[in-house]
Amino acid sequence: MPVLLFLIDTSASMNQRTHLGITYLDIAKGAIETFMKLRGRDPASRGDRYMLVNYEDVPFGIKAGWKESHATFMTELRNLQATGLTTIGQSLRTAFDLLNLNRLVTGIDNYGQGRNPFFLEPAIIIAITDGNKLTSSGGVQDELHLPLTTPLPGSELTKEPFRWDQRLFALVLRIPGNASVEPEPLVGVPLDDSPITPMCEVTGGRSYSVFSQRMLNQCLESLVQKIQSGVVINFEKTGPDPPPLEGKMKSGLQPWHCCHKLIYVRPNLKTGVPIGHWPIPEAFWPDQNSPTLPPRSAHPHVRFSCLDAEPMVIDKVPFDKYELEPSPLTQYILERKSPHTCWQVFVCNSAKYSDLGQPFGYLKASTALNCVNLFVMPYNYPVLLPLLDDLIKVHKFKPTLKWRQSFENYLKTMPPYYIGALRKALRIMGAPNLLADNMEYGLSYSVVSYLKKLSQQTKMEYDRLIATIGKKPTPEAGIKVRWRGSSIPLAHRRDFIQQLQSLTGEAPTLPMELNPKEFQGFHLALLNKGLKPQSFRNPYDIPRSHLLDQLSRMRRNLFNTTVYQLHSVPIAQMGNYQDFLKAAPQPLRDADPEQPKRLHTFGNPFKLDKKGMMIDEADEFVTSPLNKGKRPAEGNNMPGGGPKRRRCMSPLLRLGRAYTPPVSPSSSPQHSAGEITCQLCHLITEGLALLLIVLWLSSPLDMDNESPITEIIINHLNQNHYNSDGNFDLDVHHPSGPAELLENNMATATYPQNLQHIEENGQPQGGEPSPPGSKGMADMVLIEDQPPRYLSPTALKKHIHSETTKVNNELRALITKEIRKPGRHYEKIFLLLKQIQGTLETRLIFLQNIIKEAARFKKRVLIEQLENFLEEIHNRSNNINHVDII
Repeated sequence: MPVLLFLIDTSASMNQRTHLGITYLDIAKGAIETFMKLRGRDPASRGDRYMLVNYEDVPFGIKAGWKESHATFMTELRNLQATGLTTIGQSLRTAFDLLNLNRLVTGIDNYGQGRNPFFLEPAIIIAITDGNKLTSSGGVQDELHLPLTTPLPGSELTKEPFRWDQRLFALVLRIPGNASVEPEPLVGVPLDDSPITPMCEVTGGRSYSVFSQRMLNQCLESLVQKIQSGVVINFEKTGPDPPPLEGKMKSGLQPWHCCHKLIYVRPNLKTGVPIGHWPIPEAFWPDQNSPTLPPRSAHPHVRFSCLDAEPMVIDKVPFDKYELEPSPLTQYILERKSPHTCWQVFVCNSAKYSDLGQPFGYLKASTALNCVNLFVMPYNYPVLLPLLDDLIKVHKFKPTLKWRQSFENYLKTMPPYYIGALRKALRIMGAPNLLADNMEYGLSYSVVSYLKKLSQQTKMEYDRLIATIGKKPTPEAGIKVRWRGSSIPLAHRRDFIQQLQSLTGEAPTLPMELNPKEFQGFHLALLNKGLKPQSFRNPYDIPRSHLLDQLSRMRRNLFNTTVYQLHSVPIAQMGNYQDFLKAAPQPLRDADPEQPKRLHTFGNPFKLDKKGMMIDEADEFVTSPLNKGKRPAEGNNMPGGGPKRRRCMSPLLRLGRAYTPPVSPSSSPQHSAGEITCQLCHLITEGLALLLIVLWLSSPLDMDNESPITEIIINHLNQNHYNSDGNFDLDVHHPSGPAELLENNMATATYPQNLQHIEENGQPQGGEPSPPGSKGMADMVLIEDQPPRYLSPTALKKHIHSETTKVNNELRALITKEIRKPGRHYEKIFLLLKQIQGTLETRLIFLQNIIKEAARFKKRVLIEQLENFLEEIHNRSNNINHVDII
């Protein structure tokens, strides 16, 4: 997961404009966005982490660090302003410390135990600056200097502030203010001569001198290609040169003698993380009596010998292979066209008794001669690999005494920190018992405890810095007046007095007693940019040429009648309609308050406020007191009742909800007796419905034989839902179980309201209902056009069975959804189980299926509770049968 840190120059010189019409800072912001778009084309960019640092002091200069999101990064990037000095040295140190903050906690550097190329956190720092002079509070600097002091614990263990997997690239903007007439060179982007260029080359990066937008885009594409997982190594030649090639005889220092290049560390295709076995040795022999560790250089110095050697590889012995970045060294090796020979590599002072050390690998050209690879092997592999080859092929993993002596002699020349890697390799080979478990790794107790202490301190510093990121610097109260010691003030200097006397002709009068420390604690106030000048107070402050313009401004300010100011609203406040409505004047009251109020919406202007509307069981709109006394439309009095209205069940009548019938106030007090009669009928039907529910739950429904329940339902239908003619029906739902019976009986609550409509239309209160074609039955005709409800018992049973199955299927889906939820909250499951409909056998089968579903998800507690519930149903059914028999 590479880290991409952008270091943006926010000095005041970044405000200069180019011939493109934008400032350098705007170009830097656009370059970052373009870079992110180009990088986003690569699928490997999903794991990228972006950081943003500018030239402010720590910690205010860190705009986006380890914890900030991509949205925070983009917000801070857009809010950057170019104010300040060119403190690039301090900002670079801040960037390196931010990257190195977590390395001691994770143990990537592995101090004192070898350098592992596969332990890396690749980071690229992209600095965008204008290349001007380096300015600071101490003056102007010609060279780039990084501060030596840093709050980061453990920084003394490395000589440089950067690490071998961190590279610095600089985009130096040299775009002129006037468009150049000369054509741009078609060659590559040249290096810049600013002080940041040497720093880029030391880290393994480079600088780009950008003169146009086309060159900037070219540099960004090049930087995207530079994002590679790898570490930088210094390769230096040791010993004599190899025999020259035919026709090429050169003497002296060649470019390939010393190269500072990257080796690519490819991640594993399966895990996505680099995997390796052997470290690169340290440049010192570890001493168990040493209380400290010597500081290491950021990039290891690897020396290669030009003597041809035979590459050694043995089956079952692991090795690491890294590809070298193209360089003069790789070009020279490939020109020799010898893929079957290699050059051994060493690290100076890595052995105990040798300055050059023992070989730990070799450089070798690939068989196809398209790249050069670095093979990292066990330390002093020319001695170890033949021993391991004899162990496998000759001794068959049964070493002799002579072999053990040779192996122990090798271990004495091997650095102790190789023991862990060697033990893993022997385990892979199948010989795990060759090394003792109590062998030391070479670090003293004081060094180990010191590294642990550094890890804890780094974790605390990490948490402290993360907490301070994002905080804004406190504004300064003023500029403190300093006393410059015993220096004579300007007014007291003799030459100044003489010069002033020669100009004015008279000597200045000075105070007799002047205390130089009088203003020592004073502060000069800073200009508050938020305060706007009051230009309407003193007319004498206005120049004569601006009097007419100022008069018009004063007139607008007094009357506030400017037209263009009403429409010049910031974009952030354009959608704020609520504040505009609150500031609007109070509207006049309605002329007719009985009319329904219209909503202030941006859609349909004729939309009515439906808060005063109520819907009864027949889907009729019955207005509250707003619509009282209104007569129905004349069109409803036509024969046939006008257009048919499709009925749907009211939301108030759904399963599990309490129902409160709507109360419609009577039009006159004369009809109270009729309303009381209708309410009594409604209460009687509700009581009958409750009785049917009790009978339904207490006795199982037999679908084969006729039962008293069916007779009760049919009698109830005949008595309450039909008139004397058999054509008038107040309800259209088929009864199918207790819930439907309850809905049927509740549906009769519409009878008093319909009766009220009849009375309002002039019909007598207690008489027979009028025929459908009469004028008084206009409201009834709307819901009358339904098929007759004379159902046979067999059809009624089938309908009840289908409705029961439908309800049970819905309950099964809800209960299954509750079972799959985590936790042990089963109250809703048993609340749904109590709503099962059907016979006793149907309910038992339903419960057994629910128990099987709970067993699928291993809900043991729920299964026990369901079995208890099942046993309770059995006991209750046995008790009911026993009462019936008695």
